[in-house]
Amino acid sequence: MKKIINQPQNVLKEALSGFARAHGDLIAYEETGRFVRRKNAPKAGKVALVSGGGSGHEPMHIGFVGEGMLDAACPGEVFTSPTPDQMMAAAEAVDSGAGVLYIVKNYSGDVMNFEMAAEMTSAATETVLITDDVAVFDSTHTHGRRGVAGTVIVEKIVGAAAERGDDLAACKALAEKVNAATGSMAVALTSCTVPAAGTPTFSLAENEFELGVGIHGEPGRERVQAMSADEIAGKLIDAICQDLKPRAGEPLLLLCNGLGGTPLMELYILFNAAARELEARGFALARSLVGNYCTSLEMAGASLTLTRLDEETKALWDAPVVTPSLRWGK
Repeated sequence: MKKIINQPQNVLKEALSGFARAHGDLIAYEETGRFVRRKNAPKAGKVALVSGGGSGHEPMHIGFVGEGMLDAACPGEVFTSPTPDQMMAAAEAVDSGAGVLYIVKNYSGDVMNFEMAAEMTSAATETVLITDDVAVFDSTHTHGRRGVAGTVIVEKIVGAAAERGDDLAACKALAEKVNAATGSMAVALTSCTVPAAGTPTFSLAENEFELGVGIHGEPGRERVQAMSADEIAGKLIDAICQDLKPRAGEPLLLLCNGLGGTPLMELYILFNAAARELEARGFALARSLVGNYCTSLEMAGASLTLTRLDEETKALWDAPVVTPSLRWGK
């Protein structure tokens, strides 16, 4: 295992310390409660957005704490859910009295712990589950669809709504609307290695890709022979469109997200292929984002996410955001 670390058991502690030093102008790291919050939180009269999950997906979620997005984020150990105590402490630290919306990726540990936190938190809370991964065929099975890179889009759009003063019920309804309008699917070229494990989570032959892989290395839809960027884009876009059923002329947001080990040059090649695929299908690309936003440690690969926009959600996407990892409009 080759990683720029000291001791595997100290990876999260040292990473959070470095993050806090690098971005102390925007965020504060509460070491006792082990959560990251906006430096100016709580903001009077504003609904607080709190998210979190296992580390290893950076910049999600801690990189999206700031104006126009999250008020706090709870990082668990690598690929491990944060604890209810973390979530409760974060919610109570950023609650202004307007309530707290928990934005939760649909994994059993995250769901269970956020539910426990909601029961214990003194603030008024609501929860929305993110379920954008179309690689899971049966959305009615025990855990339902996984929450992946579409989480970033929900956090950005709902963050803008909370910033303008929408109430808790409106923020929850908007989060559910954006989640329902979002679909994602990923492809892996390699596995990743969890520091505490020291060995790859799974193995792929030199000429194999995993289509539909999860962000923790969960199995995909199928293992396929290596293919071109155009072929990857075609397969991912086809799966997403079959599920999402966008309409011709409807404005779409396309996110091409790196899984941690893929050069930005290759992400732009994949984005270009996906955009051309969408245009060939008669769809209108209104907004775009390319980069590493929801990663899986050093996994080589990428995901594509489509969100069906309307005038409101397009304007909220464009609204100013100032976080360590997403910033525009100011």
